[in-house]
Amino acid sequence: MASRDAIVEPITSSISDTTLPSETGETKLPVKKIPGDYGLPFIGPIKDRLDYFYNQGRDKFFKSKIQKYQSTVLRTNMPPGPFIASNPKVIALLDGKSFPILFDVSKVEKKNLFTGTYMPSTNLTGGYRILSYLDPSEPKHTKLKQLLFFLLKSSSNRVFPEFEACYTELFKTVENELYEKGQSSFEKPNEQAAFNFLGRAYFGSNPVDTKLGTGGPSLIAKWVLFQLAPVLSLGLPKYIEDLLIHTFPLPSFLVKKDYKRLYDFFYESAGSVLDEAEKMGISREEACHNLLFATCFNTFGGMKIFFPNILKWIGNAGPDLHRSLAKEIRSVIKSNGGELSLGAMEQMPLMKSVVYEAFRIEPPVPAQYAKAKVDLLIESHDAVFEVKKGEMLFGYQPFATKDPIIFERAEEFVPERFMGVEGEKLLKHVFWSNGPETEHPTVENKQCAGKEFVVLISRLFVVELFRRYDTFEIEVGTSTLGAAITIKSLNKASF
Repeated sequence: MASRDAIVEPITSSISDTTLPSETGETKLPVKKIPGDYGLPFIGPIKDRLDYFYNQGRDKFFKSKIQKYQSTVLRTNMPPGPFIASNPKVIALLDGKSFPILFDVSKVEKKNLFTGTYMPSTNLTGGYRILSYLDPSEPKHTKLKQLLFFLLKSSSNRVFPEFEACYTELFKTVENELYEKGQSSFEKPNEQAAFNFLGRAYFGSNPVDTKLGTGGPSLIAKWVLFQLAPVLSLGLPKYIEDLLIHTFPLPSFLVKKDYKRLYDFFYESAGSVLDEAEKMGISREEACHNLLFATCFNTFGGMKIFFPNILKWIGNAGPDLHRSLAKEIRSVIKSNGGELSLGAMEQMPLMKSVVYEAFRIEPPVPAQYAKAKVDLLIESHDAVFEVKKGEMLFGYQPFATKDPIIFERAEEFVPERFMGVEGEKLLKHVFWSNGPETEHPTVENKQCAGKEFVVLISRLFVVELFRRYDTFEIEVGTSTLGAAITIKSLNKASF
């Protein structure tokens, strides 16, 4: 086990005499009052918001509170606060042991909590509460999630060929720009390839051949901004940005026409899926808004954030890892008759581990929220905490998946971390999908419906990269969501 000194100093605060058995029953942990406070009304939430975005930054904001209160479970305010969120008060879960309570829908509710302590206007989603905002206890949750399962199953035969086609085009674009300019931005080619792939794989429709043309990614970016602006930083001057996007919601009418263009594409392209929705008792309109959200916000958004992150971590790991991946991937494909399949990818343990490690070290969605349905006892590594019914729980996922008590060298990218029997045991602590990696999405839980699909296409991305190139060099910058990658060189496959 790794030392927890990487995050906090040993906790020495006084504890009550009350003790309870831990979940394993092997030890007893003290029951503590949850430390922390919310400050003065209105002033406290704004101070925390300024610290979170500007004065400290996200990670330092949480680390400083852990140090101050000598606890990884604590009370704080979460942005945006006034005037967008009526109640910014949360109990923050900042370790890998307390975090999983957020997935237990028998004890917590997930209604209207997808984006946190506020909910964007339903005017941004056709007037409907989309699946992501529904709790499993709500009747529509089951039908809408079943519809997404149908979408994934009905499109499965198109995934491999369409991914290869769209990302072959991406690599050609990058190579041409490298040749012409000496470097290439990965952002725009990746976004176009991702959206084209999703349209072609899910619905058999190539967006660039429709009225959307190449405009899909920019329309999505604008629409998503209007939903997530309260919890983003755009790099504007502090007080201007705070007033502009963190104090009042951006008016939805400004993206109405953009959203209509996206909606029309999905309505025209998703006919067979909309037919199935009607059979299930879902109106075509509601189904279409949900398909749009699942494709553009959930899946495209994930590819937009996570594929650059994969490039960042693999790129920074250096040529030795690159050669090892290239050797493994090419030898397995060769031994499978030159064909790439699900079975072939299961024979690539290093590639699989690298993808899991990228999910662990930088999960694409950093925040999870839930509201206690009943009085709860929540365990950290050090103590048990009492939570009252109705209190809001917030989990900061990067601290859970980089918990040094669970993961050795927790802050490092370790490519082989999840290889072998012992490595696979750690997968239960990888939570990127709103659930453990070892569990699966069902209509009864809130785990991402496309969890397996996202793992698959992330693996496909690494495979397609190292089928073509021995190694590559990158430059890493920052963007509003994730990393900005500039590719400096690509060395084509030599064996």
